[in-house]
Amino acid sequence: MAAILGMGNPLLDISANADKAMFEKYGLEPGGIILAEEKHMPVYAEMQAKPDVKYIAGGATQNSIRVAQWMLQEAGATAYMGCVGKDANAQKLRDACVADGVNAQYMEDPTTPTGLCACLIMDKERSLCTSLAAANNYRADHVRQPANWAIVEKAKIIYSAGFFITVSPEAIEAVSTHTRQSGATYCLNLSAPFIVQVPPFRACLQKTLPDVDYLFGNETEARAYAEACGWETDNVEFIATRLSLVPMNEKAGKTRKRHVVITQGCEPTVVALNGMVTLYPIIKLDSSKIVDTNGAGDAFVGGFLAALSKGKDTKACCEAGNHSASIVIQHSGCTYPAKPEYSW
Repeated sequence: MAAILGMGNPLLDISANADKAMFEKYGLEPGGIILAEEKHMPVYAEMQAKPDVKYIAGGATQNSIRVAQWMLQEAGATAYMGCVGKDANAQKLRDACVADGVNAQYMEDPTTPTGLCACLIMDKERSLCTSLAAANNYRADHVRQPANWAIVEKAKIIYSAGFFITVSPEAIEAVSTHTRQSGATYCLNLSAPFIVQVPPFRACLQKTLPDVDYLFGNETEARAYAEACGWETDNVEFIATRLSLVPMNEKAGKTRKRHVVITQGCEPTVVALNGMVTLYPIIKLDSSKIVDTNGAGDAFVGGFLAALSKGKDTKACCEAGNHSASIVIQHSGCTYPAKPEYSW
């Protein structure tokens, strides 16, 4: 059974280069992440018509799980759940997961198309425009099905990006509270400023936090959290420290401490534990080697979780995360070579 289970919003990434005019046409910003409105819907066909278009099994959580599987190179090390439609795009996702070695247990909604994410790349920056479609329809009764719950019970690590909060708080609650008894490690990602800025989403995050062993995010999301909570600081180390001190529920009868892991692009990664901060250096690449920053954060988490599943310490987990992120940003989209060339 899988050591790492991801639960999230499966999307078929449609990735291609775009010019400034196309960004302006759809009101998109480099580095932005938005949910598509009616005015954005033509972007998907426009991207699919591009000669350099690539189709990638995407969605933040699925990216991280695929990277973890790639880093581990062990059959059946990872599993993934989310909702897709009953269409050709869902089959593309299934095929990609089979090729990657990920055990994808999708819930299928025949009435709604599979979710899409347009990944517009300009000058090595990307803008993501997401139509959740079927991904928005995941229901907690899917994870409670005996075969799927068996995966939950066997998993050592369960991970969701914060985007899943917008879809199924019930599924998040079911698995995160289960880890109190099982002792499994529960991990969550802040994922985007809007997750912490929208009150119902922030409420779910704060309700789940006592069960979260590892909280991931980047400096923008950390600052958005502080602002939303009225902390009146933009000091990332202080914010990480404060998040690390939110009390945790006991797990399997043991008191645990939360690791808060905040990436900062080309600056060192901040890790707070029990109110203490440690900075871990990143792998700096020459800008000429960077193809696309899309998926860098997801790749970092994937490498980190792979190392965590092997029982590695925080330093080794950050090193693995840095390695996977440094490889992925040298490729278009969240893709990578056949082997990670990483020594455990």
